This record gives sequence, structure tokens and C-alpha cells, in this order.
Amino acid sequence: MTIDSDALPGTLRWASRLLQAEAVALGLVAGWLVWADLTATTTDLTSALLVTAFAIGGAAALWALGSALARRRSGARAPAIVLELMLLPVGWYMVQGGLGWLGVPLIALGLGVCGLLLSTPTNRALGFDREPDQ
Repeated sequence: MTIDSDALPGTLRWASRLLQAEAVALGLVAGWLVWADLTATTTDLTSALLVTAFAIGGAAALWALGSALARRRSGARAPAIVLELMLLPVGWYMVQGGLGWLGVPLIALGLGVCGLLLSTPTNRALGFDREPDQ
């Protein structure tokens, strides 16, 4: 039996999976936005296309960051954390707007993935635990 000492730690694996799951969810929202753009009777076309493009770009960025983290690319961690922290104000305003059933899980997701990305096993896997050269 061979033990793979290079296996991804669970924290990094779950962070990567959650980022990719968020990408799929945002991709579904983007698909709905495309459908809404095409079937709307009256719309501000420029604004509609910008929102749709933002959703598509966000989904692509989340997927790319999740994939890069799964390949132990340390440079993907900071942008992933920034995107996850963006869930906090979104979730907060959802709670304030009466959508607490959606806002609270978004806040928890953002904080949870940040925790996974900042955990000790993730730091080791991405090479952030090494002593600086002197």
C-alpha cells in the first residue's frame, strides 16, 4: 500500500469544492439572467447586459480560483478570500431586506470558506508555513 503524502488536505479540498459549487450556483443565476434579458418586454438593455456579464464573470472567476486552489496555486488564495468576503455585505443586506433565510447562509458560507482557506493545513499545502530565507 502506498501513502500519498502529497494529497490535498481536507480543508483545501473543501474550500476548492465550495468555490466551484458557488461558481455553478452563480452560473445558474447568470443563465436565468440571460433568459430574463431575452424575454423582457421593457428593460434598460445596457444595465441588464452589465449585470449578466458580471454574473458570468463571477462564475468564471470562482471556478478558476477553485480549480487553481485544487492544484495548490498559492496565488489563488487571496482573490478567493476577497470574493468570499464580498458575500458578507450581500448577506447582511439580504438580512436587512427580510431575506434572512438566504442572507444568513451566505454570510456563513463566506466566513466558512475564509476559515478553510486560512487554516493551518491549507497554509502548509500552499507553502505559506515556510520560514523566510535569511
